[in-house]
Amino acid sequence: MPSKFLDPEQARKHAEHRYDFGRKTLGGKVVLVPGGAGGLGAAITALLLQDGALPVVGYRSQRGRALAFQQKMQDLHGGPITLVEGDIGEAEARERYLKTALDLKGDLYGLVALPGDPARVKPADLDAAALEASFRANYEAPVLLARAAAEAMTRNGTKGAIVLFSSMQGVHPFEGSLAYAGPKAALLQAGRILAKEYGGAADIRVNVVAPGATSVGMARASIDAGKYDAYVERGVIPRFGRPEDVARVVRLLLEPDSYLTGQVITIDGGLTLRRDALP
Repeated sequence: MPSKFLDPEQARKHAEHRYDFGRKTLGGKVVLVPGGAGGLGAAITALLLQDGALPVVGYRSQRGRALAFQQKMQDLHGGPITLVEGDIGEAEARERYLKTALDLKGDLYGLVALPGDPARVKPADLDAAALEASFRANYEAPVLLARAAAEAMTRNGTKGAIVLFSSMQGVHPFEGSLAYAGPKAALLQAGRILAKEYGGAADIRVNVVAPGATSVGMARASIDAGKYDAYVERGVIPRFGRPEDVARVVRLLLEPDSYLTGQVITIDGGLTLRRDALP
């Protein structure tokens, strides 16, 4: 007797080994991408456009720069980009982001929350104010936005996906990174809790990515300063990360009907795995 939980059409395709991996499964789906106008976000936005999604790209300021990015992406990849301005650390901005995304088609499918702050504070200068600022930018803001997005998806009955951004410093202890790594480590657990709370029948998948030394975004300054050169020179990793390395993983986690949730994926070329290989 066939299971009542198995879709007959899916069962037929599986039995015949006919899998359609080329279909644009994000076509027409609204994905909110705070921080999607630069660094890693630009690569993610480009990939979303290529897959037919409708990205709503959030930026903190510099509207002229955001408009130039919007035009360039649309010219290169086709498809519309909707812009929304504001700092997601502010409650009003988070509400505006969600309203803009929901107004586009009356629904929101996905959230990719990129914003954060590198919190480059020397250990000797670390104080309560620095820790609080990092916590707000790297934990509080993305978690509150993710929870609000999950609530909106639940109200609409949308089986969606949320991707939060941590760092390799959030999964592995790096000396001198307390201000930044602490909130990023807390974000890992927040992602798991949200996945548990909004999973099950609601089927809202929440995952976390933890990029390593990547040649754009917040890590670019560290690479330019030579902080990670020894890892490449001595063969600990084959190269520095590229934005497309991260974008492809994010795209995987946004896949509709995905079977991944509550996971943390470190995208660092094996740097944290083989860090002990560096004398």
